[in-house]
Amino acid sequence: MAAPPPNPLPVAYQGGSTAVPDWLNKGDNAWQMISATLVGLQSVPGLVILYGSIVKKKWAVNSAFMALYAFAAVVICWVTWAYKMSFGDKLLPFWGKAGPALGQKFLIKQAALPESTQFYDNGTEETAMITPYYPMASMVWFQCVFAAITLIILAGSLLGRMNIKAWMAFVPLWLTFSYTVGAFSLWGGGFLFHWGVMDYSGGYVIHLSSGIAGLTAAFWVGPRSTNDRERFPPNNVLLTLAGAGLLWMGWAGFNGGDPYSANVDSSMAVLNTNICAATSLLVWTWLDVIFFKKPSVIGAVQGMITGLVCITPGAGLVQGWAAIVMGILSGSVPWFSMMIVHKRWTLLQKIDDTLGVFHTHAVAGLLGGVLTGLFAEPTLCALFLPVTNSRGGVYGGSGGIQILKQLAGAAFIIGWNGAVTSIICVLINKVIPLRMTEEQLSIGDDAVHGEEAYALWGDGEKYDSTKHNVSMHSDDTFMHKTSSGATQVV
Repeated sequence: MAAPPPNPLPVAYQGGSTAVPDWLNKGDNAWQMISATLVGLQSVPGLVILYGSIVKKKWAVNSAFMALYAFAAVVICWVTWAYKMSFGDKLLPFWGKAGPALGQKFLIKQAALPESTQFYDNGTEETAMITPYYPMASMVWFQCVFAAITLIILAGSLLGRMNIKAWMAFVPLWLTFSYTVGAFSLWGGGFLFHWGVMDYSGGYVIHLSSGIAGLTAAFWVGPRSTNDRERFPPNNVLLTLAGAGLLWMGWAGFNGGDPYSANVDSSMAVLNTNICAATSLLVWTWLDVIFFKKPSVIGAVQGMITGLVCITPGAGLVQGWAAIVMGILSGSVPWFSMMIVHKRWTLLQKIDDTLGVFHTHAVAGLLGGVLTGLFAEPTLCALFLPVTNSRGGVYGGSGGIQILKQLAGAAFIIGWNGAVTSIICVLINKVIPLRMTEEQLSIGDDAVHGEEAYALWGDGEKYDSTKHNVSMHSDDTFMHKTSSGATQVV
């Protein structure tokens, strides 16, 4: 009897081989890596572009670089110790054991979150451990880009005055002592995860935490210069829209990747995400027109962001009609807190949150978490949550308790981030000044980096006739004194 012909396929493509083990689902793996890439594109170049263009010309380079640096720094810290603190074995009810996620044996085995098995009170298994059908390497990278964008969102509160060297120290410290706690508690198998607090894709872990930490850090760093606070025009509104567009489209990976599978729940999450974002943008714009008589492009971007943030904790848990309701509220409640409450509350006036991250992320994230507790649909919950029979308040039963759980989970995230961020800022300030020097605050990018965003003379530069090659007749002199950033006369 003749021997069977050898398999013509290389081992990399053969089912049951080391490269294609029996547990691998190529569709799930492909979607998870695409989702991770989409979330990464939200940061680089998405928020790099948005930050570099929504600020004054003199801060374009510094703002973009804060985002770029944070992304790179988080990647290295994440794989070296922070991933396992967020998704590894339990050290404390709210924290995992630190360790590297770099070894071949660890990264090519099937993904698993070891503390995610849910048990009934009598000790019997309620929900099995989360074990997606792709390798640990995909899980590590997917969760990494979530951690990175959290630090970048936080940076939005500190643009235009934080010492870049202090920021370099802040990123790994905050990732280690703040982000990992929220991630493990709510996602990795910590106490909030097992209690049944709902955070589908980061309304609390990412947005509430970054908004609270951003406001707290802004308090410790201090405000921008008086001139910058009084006038801070975007240097390029069209590029701001480009960055915002990358953020919006990238959110498909943000919310669509969090079921850890290309399943029906991920489809619901992507659709709900876009419904809520579009509704919120329209509501914010209508409010601007009603109260300020003009539709603001920057306002529309803010409304888009609050819609994306609000739906995030419940993206795959609520029905489409609920996504519209959440969009109406996310376009109006943060608008009210930013445009009305902020201007009347002395404390918020004193703290200089450059891009209003507290309103767009903390307020919208808290709102989304509470509304998820109200609207989470039982059938959709069963597709995702470890605690069986979970439901929102409008569906009766234990739904009322769910709203209380959502509020308690938010309280933990707010308290931990406020306290830990303060400690980190105080400690860094003893070694590195948190704030730039007065000369750097006056000049901007040219003083901080020796680089400028545009080859034009304008806001923040000291005039040098040999450098700028402009004749100093009376009209020029007047023009130079009055030109400022994006409003300069060319």
